[in-house]
Amino acid sequence: MVMKPRHLEKGDTVATVSLSWGGAGDSDLLWRYETGKERLQTVFGLKVVEMEHTLKGSALIKQHPELRARDLHQAFGNPEIKAVFSCIGGDDSIRMLPYIDYELLSRNPKIFLGYSDSTVTHLILYKAGISSYYGPSVLAEFAENLAIYPYTEQWVLKTLFSNKEVGLVPMPSHWTGERMPWTEANRNKAKAISLHEGAQVLQGEGIMEGSLLGGCLEVLDMCIGTEIWPDFADCLLFLETSEETVSPQRFQYLLNRLMGAGFFDDSRGLLFAKPYQGIYQQEYHDILKKTLAEHGLENLPVAANLPFGHNEPMCILPYGATGHFDCSTKQFTLLGSAVS
Repeated sequence: MVMKPRHLEKGDTVATVSLSWGGAGDSDLLWRYETGKERLQTVFGLKVVEMEHTLKGSALIKQHPELRARDLHQAFGNPEIKAVFSCIGGDDSIRMLPYIDYELLSRNPKIFLGYSDSTVTHLILYKAGISSYYGPSVLAEFAENLAIYPYTEQWVLKTLFSNKEVGLVPMPSHWTGERMPWTEANRNKAKAISLHEGAQVLQGEGIMEGSLLGGCLEVLDMCIGTEIWPDFADCLLFLETSEETVSPQRFQYLLNRLMGAGFFDDSRGLLFAKPYQGIYQQEYHDILKKTLAEHGLENLPVAANLPFGHNEPMCILPYGATGHFDCSTKQFTLLGSAVS
């Protein structure tokens, strides 16, 4: 059981942090950070502050995981700060683990938002007994070209600003995975979008329901055997892959690693996101079914093509919330509120 942080209100102060890659502070990307910050202020009515090292740049951030951990602690320990938003992911958050004060975090529950390499921070907070939120980052979704996608914007409002029951998670009408360089020349260019095909059921039947727990496949692999590796029993798992678009062969390897580490043990089912840009989608689905069957899990319900992770727009998945997926109707629902 995890604690639900207090919901956000207009006028609240949120802190931005660089817990993995420090590109938000690099001279060629500072404009992008400022765009995301301005959207948080104007679209959601939030006051945005940076922690001491948020904008110190990628070189310093890379060299000092202890300073990233200090920023996390100071953001959670400051009663004026109501939420902590990740600037971006990366591949380096795991190096914070020796410096984490779980008791400090546990005493100060508040919203944390991010995805991809932020999986590490989500599992840190889960160990501390706090629900956190797998969703948009400052540099990517909040600073998206032209505007935040309306679907993503509505999910921020629905999950973080309201303590009412979340309810149905409708699929977006369209999606995009187009990768456009983050240059000021591109800031007013729209990405190519495609019709969203809706959720799929890869195997299983009936209803899968349980506490949501999961993250990014490649990052979860880094967490195996560490102090933050959780017990996944009785959970409704969620899983997505990064923009690295791992080969089908490596996807098989990573699944086997998760299987051996207990990721699928006694789980209630699996929610699998659309792979980045849809690359290897069919191959991943085939390998997933084959691997589960090899381990006697051919009847484990698996839903795919869901809108979280590295494509846009995206919903928000609260860790520890009760997820409910009906394989007959292909409808996904979040039971209860995401925040208190």
